[in-house]
Amino acid sequence: LSDTPCALAAPRFAAEKAWLEMAHKNAQLAIQTRARDTGRSEQRLEALREALDLPEPPRRIECFDISHTMGEATVASCVVCVDGAMKNAEYRRYNIAGITGGDDFAAMRQVLERRYGKVAAGEGLCPDLILIDGGKGQVSAARAILAEVGLESVAMVGVAKGEGRKPGLESLIFPDGREALHLEPSA
Repeated sequence: LSDTPCALAAPRFAAEKAWLEMAHKNAQLAIQTRARDTGRSEQRLEALREALDLPEPPRRIECFDISHTMGEATVASCVVCVDGAMKNAEYRRYNIAGITGGDDFAAMRQVLERRYGKVAAGEGLCPDLILIDGGKGQVSAARAILAEVGLESVAMVGVAKGEGRKPGLESLIFPDGREALHLEPSA
């Protein structure tokens, strides 16, 4: 903030008064919208907490996906969501090297070792929930990696594609062997 004095004046003309009233209404609408959106995010995080049987709503969620071009040029991506809002500045892309092309398990192992090895060493923030793109195999491999780096207490869930990889048919895979959970598309 500046120490320079600021002069305030009341509107002198009808046009100035109209502009001031419009600015005031816009500010009120912005505050209401932000409050409404915050409430929706909190409701969604609470619903996620209930669905996954977590002790607290997850504030920081990190999601991982492996992709490649016909088994080559394997890349892992990590997207981060904090309090229900995407954090674009925290998006990370990892080039995966030294694995057999198309080996998603090895790619997942590499990206999680890189990401959470640093977190375990005190660099970066530990998430409340990790979402892994994959089924039982990927979840099992991911759980083993988290245990190796000392983060086995972090909640983790796999998101397995449904029949025909059709959106809305995904199931959630738990590392503790619980029955897979199928959420309604509107959930």
